[in-house]
Amino acid sequence: MLYLPRIQRVALLCFVFIFPVFAAVTAQTNHNTRANAKTPANPAPVVAIPGAATINGTVFDSLGDIIPGSEIILDDLTSKQTQSTLAADSGFFQFQNLKPGDTYHITVKASGFDNWQSDDLKPDTGQFVTLPDVKLKLAVSEQFITVHADTTQIATEQVDIAEHQRVLGIIPNFYVVYDAENAVPLTAKLKFKLAYRVSIDPATFVAMGLLAGVNQAADTPNFPQGMRGFGQRFGVSMTDEVTDIIIGGAFLPVLLHQDPRYFYQGTGSNASRARHAIFAPFICRGDNGKKQINFSSMGGDLLSTAISLAYYPKTNNPYNFVIVGFSISTAERIASTLTQEFILPRFTSRGKHKE
Repeated sequence: MLYLPRIQRVALLCFVFIFPVFAAVTAQTNHNTRANAKTPANPAPVVAIPGAATINGTVFDSLGDIIPGSEIILDDLTSKQTQSTLAADSGFFQFQNLKPGDTYHITVKASGFDNWQSDDLKPDTGQFVTLPDVKLKLAVSEQFITVHADTTQIATEQVDIAEHQRVLGIIPNFYVVYDAENAVPLTAKLKFKLAYRVSIDPATFVAMGLLAGVNQAADTPNFPQGMRGFGQRFGVSMTDEVTDIIIGGAFLPVLLHQDPRYFYQGTGSNASRARHAIFAPFICRGDNGKKQINFSSMGGDLLSTAISLAYYPKTNNPYNFVIVGFSISTAERIASTLTQEFILPRFTSRGKHKE
């Protein structure tokens, strides 16, 4: 289920350093959002309940975009009372001063979407319950039109959407599908288009320049120091990137009829999501929709590393060079997919479906 270019591996290293800062900013933003959330239409009793519980969440569509103004209804199944509120502009909602031990049920409604229902909730004293995965699906009538559309047109639109996905608005994140349920196979032309777009993206040149600088400081590979050596390191980094993208992200996926993208799971237990991410470099989705051994990604790494023997400094053990290079690439991919599954979605801007 995966082809992630080397640019994302460089970005991952950078992200390790800047993530704590953005996490702090995000936490403060969430705190402010909760403070500014709209007052429920039917507010809870004014008298404070000792050990009161709180239930909140954020409403998204299946693409991960927020749905402001959606109606959230809270039913107290124990006391037979109901209250409701509207999601804020951020999609956030919250019910406070809830009696602990009572059983609650939440329904979310929005125009054009099917209703979302929660499981029965029974918060303990003082518990702060955040509902995960409040995702509304398009109403059946709207999905029906999509199913009967031409698959090539749908795939083209999905690629257009993917080409607007950037981490922090900068780093291209084109090879990730956030709506895996509705994803359709890519044509050969679209697979090469994605590879080409990543190859020529300005962020790719910047990332490879940073990587060349790191290698220059580490004095690897065995090129001279100075501007000449930096130019050689930048050249081999760019060549590695382009051969890896073209072979592993386009040529082999076309030849083997495999999908080079990573399909974000986003739901289920953390263990389930971790397994999905870890196995992505080894198991992919075929164009026929079935799981297959990911020969495209693994073959791309092997072939790209083998080709690099032609322009890297000569090594006494080329076999070891290829195996070590492949092992490093595989480890990087696993780290990248885990980051894609658990961290990057909240920092990735996403395109919109065309009406």
